[in-house]
Amino acid sequence: MKRSPRDSADSQRRITRRGLILGGAQAGIMGLLALRMRYMQVDQADKFRLLAEENRVNIRLIPPARGEIFDRNGAVIARNEPAYRIVIVREDAGNVDDTIRRLSSLVELDEDELNRALTEMNRSAPFLPITLADRVTWEDISRVAVNAPALPGITPEVGLSRVYPLNADFAHVVGYVGPISDYDLERMEDPDQLLRIPRFQIGKVGLEAKLEDQLRGKAGARRVEVNAVGRVMRELDRREGVAGSNLQLTVDHMLQNYVQARLGEESASAVVVDCESGDLLAIASSPSFDPNLFVRGISVADYKDLTNNTYRPLASKSVQGIYPPGSTFKMVVALAGLEAGIITPEDTYWCPGHLEVSGRRFHCWKGSGHGHMNLEGSLRESCDVYYYELSLEVGIERIAAMAEKLGIGVRHDIPMSAVAQGLAPTKAWKREVRGEDWLIGDTVNSAIGQGFVLASPMQLAVMTARIATGRSVTPRLIKSVDSVEQPSGAGESLGLNENHLRQVRRAMFSVSNNRRGTAYSNRIIDDAYRMAGKTGTSQVRNITTSERARGVTRNDQLPWNRRDHALFVDFAPYDNPKIAVSVVVEHGGGGSAVAAPIARDITLQALFKGDPPLETYPEKDRGRIKSQQEKLRQLRPIAESQGKSRA
Repeated sequence: MKRSPRDSADSQRRITRRGLILGGAQAGIMGLLALRMRYMQVDQADKFRLLAEENRVNIRLIPPARGEIFDRNGAVIARNEPAYRIVIVREDAGNVDDTIRRLSSLVELDEDELNRALTEMNRSAPFLPITLADRVTWEDISRVAVNAPALPGITPEVGLSRVYPLNADFAHVVGYVGPISDYDLERMEDPDQLLRIPRFQIGKVGLEAKLEDQLRGKAGARRVEVNAVGRVMRELDRREGVAGSNLQLTVDHMLQNYVQARLGEESASAVVVDCESGDLLAIASSPSFDPNLFVRGISVADYKDLTNNTYRPLASKSVQGIYPPGSTFKMVVALAGLEAGIITPEDTYWCPGHLEVSGRRFHCWKGSGHGHMNLEGSLRESCDVYYYELSLEVGIERIAAMAEKLGIGVRHDIPMSAVAQGLAPTKAWKREVRGEDWLIGDTVNSAIGQGFVLASPMQLAVMTARIATGRSVTPRLIKSVDSVEQPSGAGESLGLNENHLRQVRRAMFSVSNNRRGTAYSNRIIDDAYRMAGKTGTSQVRNITTSERARGVTRNDQLPWNRRDHALFVDFAPYDNPKIAVSVVVEHGGGGSAVAAPIARDITLQALFKGDPPLETYPEKDRGRIKSQQEKLRQLRPIAESQGKSRA
């Protein structure tokens, strides 16, 4: 059947419209393909050129320079120095054992380090360089270079290594670095690729570990051309890394060095806090150790000597050690009683030498008793019964709240390892932790800083600074990061009654300056520098009824680890507090006899920023102090030389 002209025209129009649509779609697709091709060939040319070359171009990381650490005056505490090392590339060495044998005839190789290198070599790619000897001398490097043809795969290199020029003085504060281990990598969720470099050094303990990310910096990279088996043929380009941040601490290295020397061989610690800013001017633990031993990997013998030492040189006692604060805690109880309105400074309690509570006798250190005691007298002469009586009226909840307000039972945020929280116990704490009800005897024990109460030397220094200023002084260890000043720890008002604080300060002044005070023999006689303090002696053993009946055994007649801890806290000058000090001597005996003399010397050294005039000491002590100063100066040659080269 023949189609009409009209049908033919309609059909033609439909075909034309479909052709236009199809042609338009094809043109659109072609346009998109053209734009995509331009994007890939022009805009992304560099990326795809690199992808095309990946079989012959590798990216190698460049370790950044680790940030350096300085004291408050610019003296170097931790720095990087060039270190020569000898490395081996297994694929180039041929017979590795034979090559190492020839090398050992030229350079002395440490057996432990060599075994470590062989272990790394067996689990690493054959083209990766492995360190055989680190920190070798220039003479060793020269011998290797001269004999290079006979030492295939052996290359002398220069890199950066960590050095602690002040040796043991800052070991517990700064810590140390060491080669990264499998254990370190396992603890990290997403380790930086930089950490995959064999024997890359990271912070292990202390500030080096706590601020590892800031100190490490960011890796650079170099693009190298390699052959089919991965051997580097030439370097194509290089992008240097970003060095780690430089840190300036609040600590004065000269004072720190003095404190370490003054603590001597005692198992002890001391903390000095700037009352205005909260700066930690010194924070020392004794005995200490040389952190440089750990940088390359400490020997088994050296490590065993440290771990077997009864005085625990590896422990950071100033922040990690927690002790019953003994009578230094009495200021807390006194302020809790004053703030609660339970006592006034004139109110007295009768001390017959003991107090009967629930059928148990709690003794005062003075067996014959002190008689009537008011607030000032109780602190001055450290009467225990006064605080037994007061604590029963105040209650443990108020005492614990005041302790936390003054910084005890609080984990202060400073970048050191294992900073302890201490303990200001409450009824709820004992139920939760011990599953027991609080007893009235627990309150009595807490009143004199025994029982469950625990505090670190740093917390005791903070407590003293807060009493001296009435502000929530917060310890600060980092003064600046890359020259940017960090927030002050001056703190706001504690909200305590100023008259109550004044009464407690006056009583602490009597401790050191009244003839009946427990620290009178260790006073400062210069009116401009007089200190206010408090002695403390905390028991580490129970004294039985039978022992008390026949006479309590003297500390010097007991084994060292059963003797009392000796404590002392102070602030000075009394009229214008600038520093607060705490000293704890483990198993030292009495606080007045052992800790107070150390604290007095540290206080004067901090105030005078060097050896104080002999006239600040009681006349009877000046000959001994002069000899002591001369002896301590001989122990500080490294710190003295650092002081002359401050930045």
